[in-house]
Amino acid sequence: MGRILLIDDDQAFTEFLAGYIHGAYPLLRVDICNSPVTALNSIRAGGYDLLLIDLEMPAMDGLKLLSFATQAGMDKNRVVILSGRDADFLHDLCPMGTCLAVLNKFEARQKTVLDMIFSSLSKKTAGR
Repeated sequence: MGRILLIDDDQAFTEFLAGYIHGAYPLLRVDICNSPVTALNSIRAGGYDLLLIDLEMPAMDGLKLLSFATQAGMDKNRVVILSGRDADFLHDLCPMGTCLAVLNKFEARQKTVLDMIFSSLSKKTAGR
């Protein structure tokens, strides 16, 4: 199975997104961390094909988690930063090459990009 770590302090959002992924992409497994501090141990343990990280969380923001993950050996091109902020703001904050993608988690157009990422990971998982 393809493994995804979803880190977001919004429990309703994480449950919704994990449920969606489970239903639409059965070859993908989603682990949820609603605390960025707790997520550090999961990141350190490794084994994830994709990290989905909320930008703004209490105690530690998504950019600090991205930095920690890359220092722990995670490829930055396997990290997606999610936020409720405007896409232009996100692209200014995280220029191309910072990570795989920065997406507004509430815009329908951005969901299409997430679906492309999940679909690609699912196909790679099926080919293993």
